[in-house]
Amino acid sequence: MVANRGEIALRVMRSAREMGIATVAVYSEADRKMPFVQFADEAVCIGPAASADSYLRGDRIIDTALRLHADAIHPGYGFLSEQASFARKTEEAGLIFIGPSAKSIEMMGSKLAAKQAARTFGVPLVPGTETPLRDEKEALAAAREIGFPILIKASGGGGGKGMRVVHDAGALEEQIRLAKSEAKNAFGDDAVFIEKYVASPRHVEIQILGDQWGNYVYLFERECSIQRRHQKLIEEAPSTCLDEALRRQMGECALQVARACAYHGAGTVEFLVDDSDPSAGLRFFFLEMNTRLQVEHPVTELITGIDLVKAQIDIADGQKLPYSQEELRISGHAVELRVCAEDPRSNFLPDTGELTIYERPSGPGIRVDDGYAQGLSVPVYYDSLLSKLVAWGKDRKEALDRLVRAIDEYHINGVATTLDFGRWAVEQPDFRAGTFDTHFIDTHFNAALLDDASTEADEVAALLGNMLWQEALSSGPPPGNGQPPPSAWRQRRNRV
Repeated sequence: MVANRGEIALRVMRSAREMGIATVAVYSEADRKMPFVQFADEAVCIGPAASADSYLRGDRIIDTALRLHADAIHPGYGFLSEQASFARKTEEAGLIFIGPSAKSIEMMGSKLAAKQAARTFGVPLVPGTETPLRDEKEALAAAREIGFPILIKASGGGGGKGMRVVHDAGALEEQIRLAKSEAKNAFGDDAVFIEKYVASPRHVEIQILGDQWGNYVYLFERECSIQRRHQKLIEEAPSTCLDEALRRQMGECALQVARACAYHGAGTVEFLVDDSDPSAGLRFFFLEMNTRLQVEHPVTELITGIDLVKAQIDIADGQKLPYSQEELRISGHAVELRVCAEDPRSNFLPDTGELTIYERPSGPGIRVDDGYAQGLSVPVYYDSLLSKLVAWGKDRKEALDRLVRAIDEYHINGVATTLDFGRWAVEQPDFRAGTFDTHFIDTHFNAALLDDASTEADEVAALLGNMLWQEALSSGPPPGNGQPPPSAWRQRRNRV
């Protein structure tokens, strides 16, 4: 059973089918016509559209799995994937949870507990507090000891929730209050802590696999620095800032973190990479561990040739890893754009509506992981992700050039998307040069850039269209009512 929806549900089911494993989809009333529901061997509606009444109802999901005689549950990512209680109840029901143990999820689900485990193995950490803050007075004392600017973080979650940058003591009390409130609403836990704020970091994560026999490997890194609101938009593998020595050092640290919680399955260890001090060279610090499959896992699959979903299933089935660290190699370069139903011209606000046009790109080196089809509606109830557009090339330039070509072939009408932002971003000089950090969007992007680019292209298209129209007039009577046809460029802009 796949306890999720959209593109990740379909992604898991495809690997399962290749392995000869039948699948069950659970879906909400809003998702009745979605492709993952049609693809599954069986499908069961588990509740209304709201996720609290459907995809977050672990009890219904487990009961349905037992009733349909499923052997295992794959949680995908999001929803129940990092809920230790769901993993524990799944196993108590006699089902296999395709993921780590509940104990591992609990340990790494708390950022503070994860930091303590990493510290035991000597993994570098960003300077910060080691326990939840009790009050503003304690926070002020800690912040002064660490030194401003500091970063307030929620202990129990991620995705930028409960995260606040504070530059001076005067703003600390209010930001602590806001962070605790946001953390409570998002995770049911208002515990927060403080870290030193790294001004110009890069976000680099290491993919790991561990089996139930104590064997571990790392599948190299992913660069995830292009973010809005601390949430990723573009990811690539490998990173442009790591050399072989640093890659090996970070990979070994990631495995130490996995060993610290007796991890098995697929997981991701996230680091900040800091190059603000040229005399010190590149430094890296442990951030957190994500105890699930990541959204950006396709770029790792493309550079390693390893199907991570199949690896998860095999590990959950008790099989040993079939390869050693020495056997793994990086092949080429891969980059992923998250195609979200969001409007980059309006601060990436989510959008909803019917997909009146939905035409996927294809061709050499292009992969599209999606969960929608033309004619379906993008609902308000779930994450804005429509698809993951991934390009592979023999080197970074070829991968980026292929991604640009695929963006131009990807036609979506009915909702605003991040496609035009993605095209702008991968052509931006600092991105092409690989010299960027997590502030890339704040530093380089504003909505007028997309309008300017569209205006220039529109002028070229209009000129070409007029030339073709004049040529048609010279060769015979004008078609239709004698008026020029609508601009093909404007039609395309409406699709994007």
